Amino acid sequence: MKSLAVLGALVVLFASGCPSEQKKPKPANPAPPFTLVGTEWVLADLAGTPAIANSKASLAFPESGRVAGNGSCNRFTGSVTVSGDTLKFGPLASTRMACMDGGVSQQEDAYLKALGNATRYEYRDPNLLIFATGYDKPLRFIRAPAAAH
Repeated sequence: MKSLAVLGALVVLFASGCPSEQKKPKPANPAPPFTLVGTEWVLADLAGTPAIANSKASLAFPESGRVAGNGSCNRFTGSVTVSGDTLKFGPLASTRMACMDGGVSQQEDAYLKALGNATRYEYRDPNLLIFATGYDKPLRFIRAPAAAH
Protein backbone atom coordinates (compact mmCIF):
# COMPACT_ATOMS: atom_id res chain seq x y z
CA MET A 1 0.00 0.00 0.00
CA LYS A 2 2.86 2.35 0.84
CA SER A 3 4.41 1.87 -2.57
CA LEU A 4 1.08 2.69 -4.24
CA ALA A 5 0.75 5.89 -2.20
CA VAL A 6 4.33 6.90 -3.06
CA LEU A 7 3.76 6.06 -6.71
CA GLY A 8 0.53 8.13 -6.69
CA ALA A 9 2.34 11.06 -5.10
CA LEU A 10 5.12 10.84 -7.70
CA VAL A 11 2.57 10.82 -10.53
CA VAL A 12 0.85 13.90 -9.09
CA LEU A 13 4.20 15.61 -8.55
CA PHE A 14 5.38 14.74 -12.05
CA ALA A 15 2.10 15.87 -13.68
CA SER A 16 2.06 19.18 -11.82
CA GLY A 17 5.64 19.84 -12.88
CA CYS A 18 5.05 19.05 -16.53
CA PRO A 19 4.97 22.30 -18.51
CA SER A 20 2.37 21.08 -20.97
CA GLU A 21 -0.03 20.34 -18.13
CA GLN A 22 0.46 23.61 -16.24
CA LYS A 23 -2.25 26.20 -16.57
CA LYS A 24 -1.07 29.06 -18.69
CA PRO A 25 -2.08 32.54 -17.58
CA LYS A 26 -4.84 34.01 -19.69
CA PRO A 27 -3.78 37.07 -21.61
CA ALA A 28 -5.26 40.29 -20.27
CA ASN A 29 -8.10 41.64 -22.35
CA PRO A 30 -6.58 44.31 -24.55
CA ALA A 31 -8.18 47.73 -24.30
CA PRO A 32 -10.62 48.32 -27.12
CA PRO A 33 -9.26 50.70 -29.75
CA PHE A 34 -10.05 54.34 -29.12
CA THR A 35 -12.89 55.68 -31.23
CA LEU A 36 -14.08 59.25 -31.66
CA VAL A 37 -17.69 58.23 -32.39
CA GLY A 38 -19.96 59.13 -29.49
CA THR A 39 -17.43 61.42 -27.78
CA GLU A 40 -17.76 65.09 -26.83
CA TRP A 41 -14.89 67.46 -26.12
CA VAL A 42 -14.25 70.97 -24.82
CA LEU A 43 -11.44 73.05 -26.31
CA ALA A 44 -8.74 73.64 -23.68
CA ASP A 45 -5.92 74.97 -25.83
CA LEU A 46 -5.88 76.33 -29.38
CA ALA A 47 -2.44 75.39 -30.73
CA GLY A 48 -0.59 76.83 -27.74
CA THR A 49 -3.10 79.52 -26.70
CA PRO A 50 -5.41 78.68 -23.79
CA ALA A 51 -9.08 78.78 -24.76
CA ILE A 52 -11.01 81.77 -23.45
CA ALA A 53 -12.76 80.81 -20.21
CA ASN A 54 -16.47 80.08 -20.65
CA SER A 55 -16.24 80.45 -24.44
CA LYS A 56 -18.05 77.13 -24.97
CA ALA A 57 -15.78 76.01 -27.84
CA SER A 58 -16.53 72.32 -28.27
CA LEU A 59 -16.33 69.36 -30.61
CA ALA A 60 -18.56 66.28 -30.78
CA PHE A 61 -18.60 63.16 -32.94
CA PRO A 62 -22.28 62.11 -32.64
CA GLU A 63 -22.07 59.38 -35.28
CA SER A 64 -19.66 57.99 -37.82
CA GLY A 65 -18.79 60.62 -40.43
CA ARG A 66 -20.47 63.52 -38.58
CA VAL A 67 -19.09 66.30 -36.41
CA ALA A 68 -20.79 69.13 -34.51
CA GLY A 69 -19.87 71.66 -31.91
CA ASN A 70 -19.66 75.25 -30.81
CA GLY A 71 -17.08 77.50 -32.44
CA SER A 72 -17.10 79.78 -29.38
CA CYS A 73 -20.40 81.57 -29.91
CA ASN A 74 -21.84 79.89 -33.02
CA ARG A 75 -22.84 76.24 -33.49
CA PHE A 76 -21.40 74.25 -36.38
CA THR A 77 -21.97 70.89 -38.02
CA GLY A 78 -20.40 68.99 -40.88
CA SER A 79 -18.69 65.86 -42.02
CA VAL A 80 -15.48 64.21 -40.87
CA THR A 81 -13.46 61.40 -42.40
CA VAL A 82 -11.43 59.35 -39.93
CA SER A 83 -9.03 56.61 -41.00
CA GLY A 84 -6.61 55.27 -38.41
CA ASP A 85 -5.18 58.38 -36.76
CA THR A 86 -5.85 60.69 -39.71
CA LEU A 87 -8.89 62.91 -39.90
CA LYS A 88 -10.23 65.53 -42.25
CA PHE A 89 -13.18 67.76 -41.60
CA GLY A 90 -15.45 68.45 -44.56
CA PRO A 91 -17.06 71.83 -45.04
CA LEU A 92 -18.53 73.03 -41.75
CA ALA A 93 -21.87 74.85 -41.72
CA SER A 94 -22.18 77.43 -38.96
CA THR A 95 -24.80 79.71 -37.50
CA ARG A 96 -23.99 83.41 -37.91
CA MET A 97 -24.82 85.06 -34.61
CA ALA A 98 -22.72 88.09 -33.77
CA CYS A 99 -20.17 87.41 -31.06
CA MET A 100 -20.40 90.21 -28.52
CA ASP A 101 -16.80 89.79 -27.40
CA GLY A 102 -14.13 90.50 -30.04
CA GLY A 103 -11.73 88.00 -28.41
CA VAL A 104 -14.33 85.24 -28.59
CA SER A 105 -14.97 86.09 -32.25
CA GLN A 106 -11.24 85.89 -33.03
CA GLN A 107 -10.97 82.58 -31.17
CA GLU A 108 -13.91 81.18 -33.15
CA ASP A 109 -12.34 82.19 -36.47
CA ALA A 110 -8.99 80.64 -35.48
CA TYR A 111 -10.66 77.48 -34.12
CA LEU A 112 -12.73 76.81 -37.25
CA LYS A 113 -9.71 77.56 -39.47
CA ALA A 114 -7.60 75.07 -37.48
CA LEU A 115 -10.28 72.39 -37.78
CA GLY A 116 -10.32 72.98 -41.54
CA ASN A 117 -6.56 72.29 -41.60
CA ALA A 118 -6.68 69.21 -39.35
CA THR A 119 -4.66 66.21 -40.50
CA ARG A 120 -4.49 63.75 -37.61
CA TYR A 121 -5.40 63.13 -34.00
CA GLU A 122 -4.03 61.40 -30.92
CA TYR A 123 -5.75 60.41 -27.72
CA ARG A 124 -3.46 60.90 -24.74
CA ASP A 125 -5.69 60.26 -21.74
CA PRO A 126 -7.37 62.55 -20.76
CA ASN A 127 -6.66 64.75 -23.80
CA LEU A 128 -7.68 64.61 -27.43
CA LEU A 129 -5.02 66.29 -29.58
CA ILE A 130 -5.78 67.42 -33.11
CA PHE A 131 -2.83 68.35 -35.28
CA ALA A 132 -3.34 70.81 -38.13
CA THR A 133 -1.21 72.02 -41.02
CA GLY A 134 0.27 75.44 -40.33
CA TYR A 135 0.23 75.08 -36.52
CA ASP A 136 3.28 74.23 -34.42
CA LYS A 137 1.19 72.79 -31.59
CA PRO A 138 -2.01 70.71 -31.59
CA LEU A 139 -5.45 71.76 -30.50
CA ARG A 140 -6.00 70.20 -27.07
CA PHE A 141 -9.40 69.07 -25.86
CA ILE A 142 -10.68 67.56 -22.64
CA ARG A 143 -13.77 65.38 -22.37
CA ALA A 144 -16.97 67.30 -21.97
CA PRO A 145 -18.67 66.69 -18.64
CA ALA A 146 -21.56 64.25 -18.85
CA ALA A 147 -24.88 66.00 -19.33
CA ALA A 148 -27.13 65.94 -16.29
CA HIS A 149 -30.35 64.03 -16.91
